Amino acid sequence: MDDLLEICCGLDVHEKVVVACVLNGELNKKPSKEIKSFETNTEGLLNLLDWLEEKKCSHVVMESTGVYWKPVWNILETGNFELILANARQIKSLPGRKTDIKDAEWIAQLLRSGLVNKSFVPEEPIRDLRDLTRYRKKLINNISAEKNRIHKILQDCNIKITSQITDIFGQTGREILRCVIEGKNIDKVELEKMLSSRGKWRLQKKVDEIEKSLRGKIREHHRRMIKCHYEHILFLEGQLKELEEKIDEQLKPYVREIELLKTVPGINDNAAGVIIAEIGVNMDQFPTDKHLSSWSGLSPGNNESAGKKKRSSIGKGNVHLKTILCECAWVASRTKNTRLSITYWKWVKRMGKKKANIALANLILRICYHMLKDGTIYEEVGDRYYNKKQIDREKKLITELKVKGYIVERAI
Repeated sequence: MDDLLEICCGLDVHEKVVVACVLNGELNKKPSKEIKSFETNTEGLLNLLDWLEEKKCSHVVMESTGVYWKPVWNILETGNFELILANARQIKSLPGRKTDIKDAEWIAQLLRSGLVNKSFVPEEPIRDLRDLTRYRKKLINNISAEKNRIHKILQDCNIKITSQITDIFGQTGREILRCVIEGKNIDKVELEKMLSSRGKWRLQKKVDEIEKSLRGKIREHHRRMIKCHYEHILFLEGQLKELEEKIDEQLKPYVREIELLKTVPGINDNAAGVIIAEIGVNMDQFPTDKHLSSWSGLSPGNNESAGKKKRSSIGKGNVHLKTILCECAWVASRTKNTRLSITYWKWVKRMGKKKANIALANLILRICYHMLKDGTIYEEVGDRYYNKKQIDREKKLITELKVKGYIVERAI
């Protein structure tokens, strides 16, 4: 392996200790190595930073070990060297040589030879925004889980209100739940009073059915459990509201980018915010749209042997980004006369709906890449895109036939 760096360092990161190996020497000659261990508290990491600057390292690499790399990164990113985060799977050492010292030395040797691919780590504001959007998703999932638990308890005590009211966590449903928790008897007069406001005419026609569905066998245990879940839902909804305000505040510097992304069919404010939180707005991190697609895990890998290409699935990539892009793809596939919907149904014939959805999510991501990179809005071309491709293909075939001596005329 040819050497590319004279002074570099590899870090093997753990929960309590960081093992650093500095390689120093002329290119293509055996370098001298110095190995030292540091604690992962702030004082130990500051000592590591001073030591690396004292050794005049130009490049420092560490593997992404769980969440333990983050505090190390936060301290070392202020150093006078290029800090690189590597995928642990790509720099895995040979089996049977597994020690902390050997791992650090192996990582440093890979870096010295230029065999370490740099992982994408966004800037600090984007990292903070990413934490908020991911936590919002967790809160929404927790709220849904608590609602499902209330559904389960209502079935257990034979209250069939969910058969009559589509959303029992709407205004009417919550009033009924509060009465159930307080042990109040809900008769027909009380129901008519709840349903007297405008916009509830559908429920007003089902007062008798709703009253029958509330005649269950509910015990104090059921009321206590429903109360616990309901109060937790209210608490989570309050937390979610505060989080939404914080996310909106964090997104203010990126209003222009959000407006650009919203011009793509299927992308709304929420989706645009998540996309920016996951990939940032500086597309210089990715040389091409294909690099971004590969990093996100939306492009299939290569599986070729003996000249035969075999099927391969997509990689793990960024789960949060893939989730929101697949949601956008489902929405875009149901739009009318757009390039994305035409493309989707064109792919469905060949690969099925689920694979076509992944492929469409990949296309949307690559479109977003060019929009953020060039600062241009999405221009809807509809079916003109494929009509133009068909015309160009016909012209190419006609030209090839004329070169071979054929006379081509349009049939009347």
